[in-house]
Amino acid sequence: MKFGKEFASQMVPEWQEAYMNYNFLKTLINDIHLFKQRTNKPSTAIPENLKRNQTLFRAFSGLTHFARHSPKTPSDVENQVILVNNVNRNGVDGSETMFLMAGDEGGEYEMVYFRRLDDEFNKVITFYRSKVEEVMKEAEVLNKQMEALIAFRVKVEHPNGWISSLEERKTLATDVKATARAELLDATRLAAQRSRRAPVDVIDEESSINIRESDESNQEIQELNQNEFRAKRPAPLEILQNIRFNTVQVTPRLTIKGFLNLAIQTDLKFTKENLKKAEERLIKAFVEFYHKLRLLKGYSFLNIMAFSKIMKKYDKISSRSASKSYMKMVDNSYLGSSDEVNKLMERVEVTFIKHFSNSNRSKGMNMLRPKKKKELHRVTFSTGFLVGCTVSLILALILIVRARKILDEQGPILYMETMFPLYSLFGFIVLHMLMYAGNIYFWRRYRVNYSFIFGFKPGTELGYREVLLFGFSLSVLALASVLANLDMEMDPVTLDYKAITELLPLGLVVLVVVIMVCPLNIIYRSSRYFLLVCLFHSILAPLYKVTLPDFFLADHLTSQVQALRSVEFYICYFGWGDYKHRQNSCGDSDVFNTFSFIIAGVPYWWRLLQCLRRLYDEKDAMQGYNGVKYFLTIVAVCARTAYTLDKGATWRIIALITSVFATIISTYWDIVVDWGLLQRKSKNQWLRDKLLIPHKSAYFVAIGLNVLLRLAWMQTVMNVTVFSLHRQAMTTLVASLEIIRRGIWTFFRLENEHLNNVGKFRAFKTVPMPFNYDEDEDKDE
Repeated sequence: MKFGKEFASQMVPEWQEAYMNYNFLKTLINDIHLFKQRTNKPSTAIPENLKRNQTLFRAFSGLTHFARHSPKTPSDVENQVILVNNVNRNGVDGSETMFLMAGDEGGEYEMVYFRRLDDEFNKVITFYRSKVEEVMKEAEVLNKQMEALIAFRVKVEHPNGWISSLEERKTLATDVKATARAELLDATRLAAQRSRRAPVDVIDEESSINIRESDESNQEIQELNQNEFRAKRPAPLEILQNIRFNTVQVTPRLTIKGFLNLAIQTDLKFTKENLKKAEERLIKAFVEFYHKLRLLKGYSFLNIMAFSKIMKKYDKISSRSASKSYMKMVDNSYLGSSDEVNKLMERVEVTFIKHFSNSNRSKGMNMLRPKKKKELHRVTFSTGFLVGCTVSLILALILIVRARKILDEQGPILYMETMFPLYSLFGFIVLHMLMYAGNIYFWRRYRVNYSFIFGFKPGTELGYREVLLFGFSLSVLALASVLANLDMEMDPVTLDYKAITELLPLGLVVLVVVIMVCPLNIIYRSSRYFLLVCLFHSILAPLYKVTLPDFFLADHLTSQVQALRSVEFYICYFGWGDYKHRQNSCGDSDVFNTFSFIIAGVPYWWRLLQCLRRLYDEKDAMQGYNGVKYFLTIVAVCARTAYTLDKGATWRIIALITSVFATIISTYWDIVVDWGLLQRKSKNQWLRDKLLIPHKSAYFVAIGLNVLLRLAWMQTVMNVTVFSLHRQAMTTLVASLEIIRRGIWTFFRLENEHLNNVGKFRAFKTVPMPFNYDEDEDKDE
């Protein structure tokens, strides 16, 4: 792999603007190369058949040959190409390179190259210094948190032990003195034994040496013991008087108390449960901090390598020797010579291993280092196998329907009214999972850091292969259930067992629910738990603080209204006993029709409450406007539902007006706010300044599809049918188009979020600390 591609692949995605622009400098070198090709006369070319033969006669330099560096002669100084000076501009160190061969032919190209090279180096060193200053400040915060944790741990483990830190110091100091006296006596005895066996003329000399050595060893022992005393000394318990628990309002009870301005108990309770919570938070903070240090170290290494590569390329093209002088400046600069990050990494490792892994280095380093997701071959094989099974089952279903002429009988109408709504639920879920798998594939291809944006635990995020495995597994089970249902219904032997055949989709739903809530560590438990937590937060909005995964899931639930109605139909069909006779009397029930209104607006209601919560927390007016958009959508959806049930002219006009208004606002919000497109002053006309997809036409196609698929609601009002499809089939088709639209929206929404993180160089999540110092509160006030 060429260095340019390797360099781009190892960049931190959110920091890509802060790296050295290797490709741009490479184009400047190519300009120099093209100029030399135009001006230089062609030399006598060596025949191709002689090139390899000439290399055979070159002298062997030896594997252990080292170049002998002779002192510089005046001619070497005169042949210098560049002169690199360190400059300080606005308090920031940088470099300024003077090209000494400007009078040569084409020297202006090389002057431009070195000017841009200095700009890139100054950009890199400025960013690196700022990030190092940030981590040093964070290290101070972590240091204070560790002091509080150690004192808290001492108080929990020894509630009736040390009374004050003064007594601790006295006890430890006594132990140190006793240890020093014992070691001094041992050294004196050893010296006396040696003196008895030594010659007489050496006794005096050795005794004096032993005395001096004993004095020096005594001093060294005291220094070591003092250092050991500092290392083993528990943190002063007076720290606990100035700290409080840093409560994060993540529970409904704390949210209600905060909204009502009630006092929240933040006093320290010295229990093992609180100690465990504090340790868990600090472990997350240390892991995130260590990850930041690793990326910062990699940033320095990659940029130094990039400068080395680009200077070697310059030397090769220009036939000069400038890389040595420039790289000497790079190595002596803050980027190449500072070791704050390395020292800080060592201190973090020592501290973490000692306090969080019981001095077990392998265990501690496994916790600190990021866990890479392993691509398993069996997942790929299983996914391919299930795809083949899905295609086979679909073909078998078509052949059975055609061979037995099921469509020519009275059964299809009854089947579409009863069984089709039940099995369509699985179709919606599978289609949504396929769209999500496609999004993951393209996010990885265009280096969108989706795992960081969603906040997945490192090493547990699902790839597109795992999502496809889930999707096609569910499709195989659903299609097999459909075929079994048809076979049992058509077979004379099993024709009398209608009640059992009707229970197949219900059994499949129960199986999916059991897998989702299974507490065992199987079938990607962390991902299932993450999904359930986000769903729980969405249902209980606005009692939980809204995070991106929460409102992202709620947005997707707004596109699964028909799936929620299928769940309602499950409850009605199996709860009222209609499945025993394959009859559908749900449409005649007022309760069922009432819940049709509620279910149609519930996902939008969740999003409205989330917008109100974000408006309260963030004081952002845009969240208020977003809430108005969802309120209008609720009105439009309820009006369309009323028209579907009533079929009156009045409801038709109301549904048309509200739907048009809600569609215009939602489409504008999708394209302009969520996607960040249609910017007039953008360098990419009517798009945005930064684009991840190289083909601009993809964005315009996405805009067009979003507008067209947004108009799918017109089928409800206009009663549009395609190929004389049944009403249930047409409803399912429209719902599937909405899921496809949401899948397209998802990719560009996350792309815009990623680019916003890139613009702010935000590559790490903020981890709340367990303790809050009183002085920190005073500073905040």
